[in-house]
Amino acid sequence: MELATEIARTRSAAHLAWIDARSNEDVAAFLPLLTRILDLKRQEAQALASGGNAYDALLDEYEPGATGESLAAMFNALRPRLVALRAACLEKPAPTALSGTFDEAAQMRLTRKIAKSFGYDMDHGRIDKAVHPFSSGSGLDVRITTRTNATDPFNCIYSTIHEVGHAAYEQGISRDYLLTPLGRGVSMGVHESQSRIYENQLGRSRAYTSWLFAQMKSAFGAFGITDEEAFFKAVNRLQNGFIRTEADEVQYNLHVLLRFDLERALISGDLQPADLEAAWNDRFASDFGFAVEKPSQGCLQDVHWSEGLFGYFPTYTLGNVYAGCLHAALRRDVPSLDAALAEGDTAPATNWLREKVQRHGGLMEPREVITQACGAAPTEGPLLDYLEAKFGAIYGL
Repeated sequence: MELATEIARTRSAAHLAWIDARSNEDVAAFLPLLTRILDLKRQEAQALASGGNAYDALLDEYEPGATGESLAAMFNALRPRLVALRAACLEKPAPTALSGTFDEAAQMRLTRKIAKSFGYDMDHGRIDKAVHPFSSGSGLDVRITTRTNATDPFNCIYSTIHEVGHAAYEQGISRDYLLTPLGRGVSMGVHESQSRIYENQLGRSRAYTSWLFAQMKSAFGAFGITDEEAFFKAVNRLQNGFIRTEADEVQYNLHVLLRFDLERALISGDLQPADLEAAWNDRFASDFGFAVEKPSQGCLQDVHWSEGLFGYFPTYTLGNVYAGCLHAALRRDVPSLDAALAEGDTAPATNWLREKVQRHGGLMEPREVITQACGAAPTEGPLLDYLEAKFGAIYGL
């Protein structure tokens, strides 16, 4: 009880310190509380691990059954091909980017239509605006938020689709499990698999964006992109950036792998908080090919460590790996998928996901859910094959 109380107290102080340090670009100001919360989380991990691996004990809160070693093996297989694909794409001429101003009220009207196109049940949910999009609730009350930007409607559209994926998971759980321990998503990784497959493999597909292009013209009139193919490429355009939450499909996981490796080293004691900034900046330059310019782009970027959420980051990439496996199985089982998506009809995909994944809630272990849905244990291969095929075609590799 004393440890839990001290963790809660320190998290509150660390969060405030992180906000100030990030605002002032001052890593040193955050280090004392980062050091303190890291020490407390190590104590917690050691108590939970009962002699086992401390990082695994923290990871178990978010992805039961996963281990740091198994994830490291998977992620180490991802990293070289992602780095190579990123470099190859960025050497090619970039597709035309979206530009202009897009009415924010019209964005919200369109995004509600899009949410419904992905099966979001508005009778048991609602969409509001917030600074940072999120999904909350379960069962018969699952709500989401999105955000608007007058010069970037894709932010609103794809934030909404992502959160609809989370919400649809909760809405899709069998009502037999309502108000029981089984009536929630089984893990962060499986939850992320739903948000990412909705957002990326479905929402950014050539078929669905052909429908979305027509909806954009209807909502905003002519907006500078004149055909479906150019629009598809604009939706999937790669560009350099520092921020994880704004990264494209190819680069997103590189941001996560960096954080996973660093936090494992912090928990084990192989990396000291005083050396975190340099370690982050070195790894970022190695994977992305350019330098971090200020701490808010680097080790002060995310809130997670100030909140003591060690073990959370890898579930983002694990969710992408799961989504890659589910997408391959979905296309195997639903060969007419693209024809439906081109009409804005996601039901063949969302019904498959509800039956194979969502309805089970917490009935099975995370890895078992994906294995049963796909007919094989999850590996990084399908995600890499999908990314290389999609972006190889877009960039003419």
